[in-house]
Amino acid sequence: MSENQLSEQEQRIQQTLSAIPADRIADRVRQAGIVGAGGAGFPTYVKLQAKAEIYLVNAAECEPMLKVDQQLMAQQASQLVRGLRYGMAATGAQEGIIALKAKYKAAIAALDPLLPANIRIHILPDVYPAGDEVITIWQATGRRVPPAALPISIGVVVNNVQTLLNLAAALEDDHAVTHRTLTINGAVKNPMTLTVPLGVTLRQVLELAGGATIANPAFINGGPMMGKLVTDLDAPVTKTTGGLLVLPEDHLIIQRRKRSDDSVLNMAKTVCEQCSLCTELCPRHIIGHELPPHLLVRAMNYQQVATPSILLSALTCSECSVCESYACPVEISPMRINQMLKKQLRAQGAKYQGEIREEDPIAQYRMVPIKRLVSRLQLEDFYFEAPLIETDWQPEAVAIPLQQHIGAPAEACVNVGDYVSVGQCIAQPKAEALSVGIHASIAGTVTNVSPTSITISRG
Repeated sequence: MSENQLSEQEQRIQQTLSAIPADRIADRVRQAGIVGAGGAGFPTYVKLQAKAEIYLVNAAECEPMLKVDQQLMAQQASQLVRGLRYGMAATGAQEGIIALKAKYKAAIAALDPLLPANIRIHILPDVYPAGDEVITIWQATGRRVPPAALPISIGVVVNNVQTLLNLAAALEDDHAVTHRTLTINGAVKNPMTLTVPLGVTLRQVLELAGGATIANPAFINGGPMMGKLVTDLDAPVTKTTGGLLVLPEDHLIIQRRKRSDDSVLNMAKTVCEQCSLCTELCPRHIIGHELPPHLLVRAMNYQQVATPSILLSALTCSECSVCESYACPVEISPMRINQMLKKQLRAQGAKYQGEIREEDPIAQYRMVPIKRLVSRLQLEDFYFEAPLIETDWQPEAVAIPLQQHIGAPAEACVNVGDYVSVGQCIAQPKAEALSVGIHASIAGTVTNVSPTSITISRG
């Protein structure tokens, strides 16, 4: 980028910050409906209300088969840097870090000329789970988030790529979140990454990719490690939908997700040999969290006989699936057991309290290489580049959920028969609650308003 282009970028940033003071950015972001574009969708405005030292862009995208962030960075590098600058302005962060992998060469080439002195690129190893924000922070800054604590407790705010692109669009052009970019990969005719209106169905997304190429397909919403089994292809695309993966019904990834809780527990009771490999490879454990999956399995096998802190440490599990998908040699799922324990403990209002411990001296070498993970998951035949495709396709109707994030659902502010335009607010954030706005993703007429969603029909 030329000096003139850099100057234009700086001028745009300063114009935006002059029009929207830093202390008003969070309000604008809440109204625009911006949430974390990965994971559970934590409302971004809350993070922007904090005071931080470091603003970290989690651009690892370490889930095999997902190809969203790496391509968006290459295509929209300037907008990403501007989004990061706005986040830094809101939080007072003095340093910005874009953490990505060396293999994202096009993204690095596009970003590098745009970086001011207080923003740097950090190259992450090509391992899993480099995208777990606790691991990303540790690898990019050397800081470690204590168990059960938030990144802000050590002065760090983390957002992913799509979140910051949405932030720049909201502040510069008053654009609300109306679309989602996701990858369709696996056993499909045309593996691709594309942007679709919120509220379209997963079935429609599958059709855009040419449909499944196998007789008995099964589907994962998200990545192969942390994604959820799809039981209804008519479910809507939301702000946190990262991808749609198509695999054979008898694939091990699908079969693991179909196991009942009882079968998981019975298997643990009969075959767990307490080898502790799940603990030795647990990403949270090796950086100093107490979390010991093998002891939690033993506790469940023997009516929760364990010290209170060990039981409560299940609450700190990130559910990355390393223990289930990579570590265990006998097909036990410590992660599922942790999920069961977490459900029980949260119902009791329990909380974990514990100090961070010394990290494993070879922690860096206990991360799982992506190539090895792809092989272990038997994904070689379903792993494609899924290029970013532009499409002008528009659905006839969308059903937009009122809750697409952690917190309280938005409250409808339109009625049946109202005509709405793209980006128009159709549901306001719930007052005095963790909540964000919801906006129309297509232009059309509101045909249904229910307690859970708003349907818009085109035309």
